[in-house]
Amino acid sequence: MLWACVLLPQLALDAVLRRRPDPDAPLALIHGPAQLRSLHAVNAAAAAAGLAPGMRLVAAHALLRDFAMVEYEDAAEARWQRFLAAWAYRHSSLVSAQWPGCIVMEVRGSFSLLGPWPRIEARLREELVALGFRHRIALAPTPRAARVLAGLQDGLAIPHAATLAAQLDQVPVHRACLPDGLGTRLRRMGIADLRTLRGLPGDALRRRFGLPLLQHLERLYGQADDPLEYYLPADHFDGRVELGHEVDSHTALLFPLRRLIGDLCTALSIRDGGVQRFVLRLEHGREHGTQAHTDVPVGLLSAEREPAMLFELARIRLERASLPAPVVAVRLLARQLPPFVPASRDLFDTRAQQQLPWPQLRERLRARLGEEAVYRVGPAADPRPERAWRRVQGEDACIEAAPPRPPRPLWLLPRPLPLRGGVRIISGPERLESGWWDDADTRRDYYVLETAQGQRAWAFAPPGERGGWMLHGWFA
Repeated sequence: MLWACVLLPQLALDAVLRRRPDPDAPLALIHGPAQLRSLHAVNAAAAAAGLAPGMRLVAAHALLRDFAMVEYEDAAEARWQRFLAAWAYRHSSLVSAQWPGCIVMEVRGSFSLLGPWPRIEARLREELVALGFRHRIALAPTPRAARVLAGLQDGLAIPHAATLAAQLDQVPVHRACLPDGLGTRLRRMGIADLRTLRGLPGDALRRRFGLPLLQHLERLYGQADDPLEYYLPADHFDGRVELGHEVDSHTALLFPLRRLIGDLCTALSIRDGGVQRFVLRLEHGREHGTQAHTDVPVGLLSAEREPAMLFELARIRLERASLPAPVVAVRLLARQLPPFVPASRDLFDTRAQQQLPWPQLRERLRARLGEEAVYRVGPAADPRPERAWRRVQGEDACIEAAPPRPPRPLWLLPRPLPLRGGVRIISGPERLESGWWDDADTRRDYYVLETAQGQRAWAFAPPGERGGWMLHGWFA
């Protein structure tokens, strides 16, 4: 087996920066009690001004008066690590996020599908950059070795187990991810690297430092199996963006909406699924005395996962929603993620690039005109032309075949109109008698007529007569 480790050195900070419209502005994550606030992490702009992790908040304000502050949350960092584990699940069936700040995945099983390791590595880096997370990647025969090597050198790859031991022996003990912070203690005792540590008697190490140290070394060098906690994808999506300030316009909500839609589509591609219904929850501040949130439902006729399409539909629904109060956070909820079936396409598709495929055009029309404005047409059992069809909602509804009838016009008028001028009878009559059961008794003789201008009309007259034509439709 071959294991790749994606080390995320600034996971909590990147999770905040990727959702801010101006990530280059000075920003710091803060933590600690109210009287002793300190900086947990800072971005590049804040570091250039002299701010550093561990600095007191009072000292930071003395160096830089204005900079954005976001509360650091352990739960939020763990949630984003699970999100990246879900992303990694697209590339491997064995993914683990049991160690903070990194993701490990088995990649040898993906070579036949995704290509050799350099191609997989390039793909991982490209997607991580698009997601907005800084990273370091390494490859090794064991997951713990990949984790250690990623911390030493970005891009380091040791695919063969025969050369792994020689490389690990040179690793300083304080950078070997030893359990319980033993690396610092061992270095103070004069043990510089793993070669020296492994040369000590095992019984003495176990009595002095405990069994976990020996187990870590055995699993690190591949001398024992490493029982990892593997990731399993969730069956729903729940994403949230805190805006940091009150927003009362729809335009300012488009940036967090685009990020949420992108995260949703990433989760859908992991499950090889789609989404047919989701809810945008606009959260309001409680001090305004209004309801806690406003829900904007977005429904589709079939499961989709195209980011541009879902964003366009959500944007249209969002712009039509009223905001009773300023928005402080945006949340996207998708409880059901059905399987995704791509639309079939011809091998030699001659459709122009600027034209939309029918599923996307249908959903855009439904978003702009209303959910009831676009529907399918199915036959009904009533022979009266105005009642011989019915509306069918949903793509999965079954439409039975129409009963055999003479040709009908493609264009049926909403109501019959008098047809004047000279006409020539082409075919007919076709007598229709129906409606006696619903107080709309109808008795008509229908004909196919040709007008003086050469148009073909579908008109009727009273039974037994050939005059007083009433136009009911036009043939193409």
